[in-house]
Amino acid sequence: MGASILYAAAVIGIVGILAGILLGVASEKFKVKVDEKEIKVREALPGNNCGGCGYPGCDGLAAAIAKGEAKPDACPVGGEAVAKKIVEIVGGEIDSVRHVAHVKCAGTCEKAKDAYDYVGPEDCQIAANAPGGGPKGCSFGCLGYGSCKRACQFDAISIVDGVAVVDKDKCKSCGQCVLACPRHIIEMVPEDAGAIVECNSKEFGKDVKAVCSAGCIGCGLCQRNCPQGAITVKDHLAVVDYAKCTGCGTCKEKCPVKIIK
Repeated sequence: MGASILYAAAVIGIVGILAGILLGVASEKFKVKVDEKEIKVREALPGNNCGGCGYPGCDGLAAAIAKGEAKPDACPVGGEAVAKKIVEIVGGEIDSVRHVAHVKCAGTCEKAKDAYDYVGPEDCQIAANAPGGGPKGCSFGCLGYGSCKRACQFDAISIVDGVAVVDKDKCKSCGQCVLACPRHIIEMVPEDAGAIVECNSKEFGKDVKAVCSAGCIGCGLCQRNCPQGAITVKDHLAVVDYAKCTGCGTCKEKCPVKIIK
């Protein structure tokens, strides 16, 4: 009886030792190598997981930065402060130009006409599927139902008089409002942009004026008078080349409908 117990204990002990050895070998063979840079970059990122960088959350961005697939300043929420920390970890350079969201519409309730009375959920995505792409007479203008406002995690957007307005000081450049807008009238522009066009309509001038008193009529006065050649009229709409614009104000002065600021 005693010999049997000792034999069983010996077998269990040997099996335990062998299992331990096998587990140790397996852990070494199949262990996942951890990139220390990736860990440090992840710790430096703010953790909002907003997706504004174009990667699946902060973990995805950290991995991309560590591999050299993304720039150190790729996090729009962290800004320059976070970018500097990441540069200390992986090296590289920082793009000092900060971008903010801009709504290309000045068609307030007073200036923009409605084609019909809309009755339904106050959501731009839903309203855009209504007849005519929504009740607003201008099919390029802001619907004003706040899909962008709800998408913004930083309370940087408000709806004022039927149009989305961005608070540049609160904007973190995450780009979620750009994705949320069904009419694609929000774009990211340099914070220090010299001139900004507050219209997105690509209709002919007379058609624009028929539905909105604040729309670009594509007259070309801004283009002809810009000393830097920073504005061109494309598809009946004034477009600014921010790299060339010096903010001299000539385009604003010449614009007959005052939609350049």
